[in-house]
Amino acid sequence: MTQITGTGPVVVAQGLYEESSTALHKLGEIVYSNDGRAFRYAKAGGTALAPGKLQQSPAQDTGDHNLAIAAADAGAIEIVTTATPTVTANQYAGGFAVIADDAGEGYSYLIDSHPATTAAALTITLADKIVVALTTATTVDLIKNPYDGVIIQPTTVSSSPVGVAVKAITASYYGWLQVSGPCSVLLDGTITVGTDVVASDNVNGAVEVTADGAAEILSVVGTAMIAGTDTEYGPVMLKLL
Repeated sequence: MTQITGTGPVVVAQGLYEESSTALHKLGEIVYSNDGRAFRYAKAGGTALAPGKLQQSPAQDTGDHNLAIAAADAGAIEIVTTATPTVTANQYAGGFAVIADDAGEGYSYLIDSHPATTAAALTITLADKIVVALTTATTVDLIKNPYDGVIIQPTTVSSSPVGVAVKAITASYYGWLQVSGPCSVLLDGTITVGTDVVASDNVNGAVEVTADGAAEILSVVGTAMIAGTDTEYGPVMLKLL
């Protein structure tokens, strides 16, 4: 069952500027420093992460979206697809089954486990009981844990930004991403103090101001704390909590 807790003290097993080849916290777990900054635990993807660069959650597999399923009663803890995806064992464990359409839509369920399948029906075990019964008209999106296999934010967006690496993290290792508070971030172009900055569509892992005041379809990352210069790193008040 999903546990809900407050923001009380957390025993931190891994230091802020450390990395680990094994997970010492739950992916996505949040901790706070006593100066008000916030950090989330993440696993690097297949490429090393660089400090001061914006990170994105792994690109989601669109082939595992809008899946047809068998009917499931309220109170059940399994969803069985009638669609036939190909997945590795527990690829989506710690991620979410999002009810996309029809009966039960609007609910999201934490995925506990599932087997590997190759072009076959998939049984997904949930961490919580289904609240509203699902029908054969219901469709489900499988969403990987956003902190499992993060990548440097690409200029062609393939998911959502999740934080800024505070140190170099070896590919497939675990470490902390900053998500709130003052943080050094790579800058793309001239940055004006007090303006919102967004994920850059020109430089991987950088932030920029919205060009010409236009409403670009880019994620707001935070607010510039001082004026900044192209290619340098500058303090941004992150808003990715």
